[in-house]
Amino acid sequence: MRLIPIACAALFAVPAFAQSPPANACARTERSQLDFWVGQWDVYPTGTSKLIAHSKIEKLYAGCAIRENWMPIGGAGGGSLSAWNPKTGKWHQTWMDSSGATVEFVGGLQGDTMTIEGLWANVIGPGKDGVVRMNYRRNPDGSVRQWGEVTQDGGKSWSPSFDFTYKPLAS
Repeated sequence: MRLIPIACAALFAVPAFAQSPPANACARTERSQLDFWVGQWDVYPTGTSKLIAHSKIEKLYAGCAIRENWMPIGGAGGGSLSAWNPKTGKWHQTWMDSSGATVEFVGGLQGDTMTIEGLWANVIGPGKDGVVRMNYRRNPDGSVRQWGEVTQDGGKSWSPSFDFTYKPLAS
């Protein structure tokens, strides 16, 4: 069987997903909206001095994504991958942890706060799912506050879920 040159070229062509992105593919302003969270952090319940976790937040893939590595003190960890999607005009975050939980969050910047929401199975207890709203805000001292709320009634009422302050990792 004789292949024509065009067919041969197609066999060896680099697929679009494997090609290098344009140099400025992730230079849009929207992609920097969560940059205040990037760093290495000690994490405390807000208003306390009890260290509960370390968290490493880093930009990846030429600035197109932000990855979190959540490392609780004495516990199992988890992490997330976040990115701004120009097609939807929203931020998307996928959370997964060592309990087997996987949550898809979607949202965006509201004033000075990044707010994302997602349905979290069993978050309130076995068989009790809830929509979790997570908020991130940079504090004047350079720390970052992350707090969560949960609803089971479609957003009519929200209950506090957690409230953490990320402080730069002590050297």
